[in-house]
Order: sequence, then C-alpha cells, then structure tokens
Amino acid sequence: MSEDTFPGPIQIPLATAKEWEKRYQDDTTAEDSKTKVKSFLIPRESLETVLKLNTDAVRAYIGINDKKEKTLLFVGAEYDKETGKYNDVYGPPSSGEQRSAAAAEDVVYDGTRPSPPY
Repeated sequence: MSEDTFPGPIQIPLATAKEWEKRYQDDTTAEDSKTKVKSFLIPRESLETVLKLNTDAVRAYIGINDKKEKTLLFVGAEYDKETGKYNDVYGPPSSGEQRSAAAAEDVVYDGTRPSPPY
C-alpha cells in the first residue's frame, strides 16, 4: 500500500480484528532490526471516530493484518466500578445502502500503518 491510499479502511469487523490479534499473538518470528516496527502512522479519522464512542478510555490491540503488516486496532474502554476493570466498547456497524454481512457486526478502528516503511 502506498501513502497515497493512506489510511485505507478504518472500520474493521470485530471477527477480523480478533483474527489479526491472534495472528500477532501466535507470531514467533524474530524481527530484523531493519524492518522492526518502531512506530505507527495513525490517521486522525481513526482516533476521532473511536473518541466519538465517548468512553472513559481507548485501548489499542496489536494485530497482524492480511498484508502481514503489524497494525493497531482501537476500541473504546469503559470502566466498570463493580469489577474495577475496563471493558471493551466496539463501534456500531457501518450504515449505508451497501451493507455486507461483515459490515453488520460491531467494528474496531484501524487504518494505521507501521513505520518503517511508512
């Protein structure tokens, strides 16, 4: 993907996000210092959209997307006073006339690109 197409889709179906997160957790490859991800380029739209959930906090999960790039997946996090823990809050399904089955489920927010190379 080139920077011309940044950020790309920012809404990721929850099932896809869980798959990417598992892929990252299961990854045992050692990183070469030349390609090791040092930061992420985050589109403003991703941050603004997750902040519109109006939660107490935002959690960022690490995943590996379908292009084999590390990515951050953003969800809202709401504090539960009874348990003393933060619970994930997902975005609402996409709206619009051309909704697919995947678009009908809760979403997390992405659009990040690893640096290097971006």
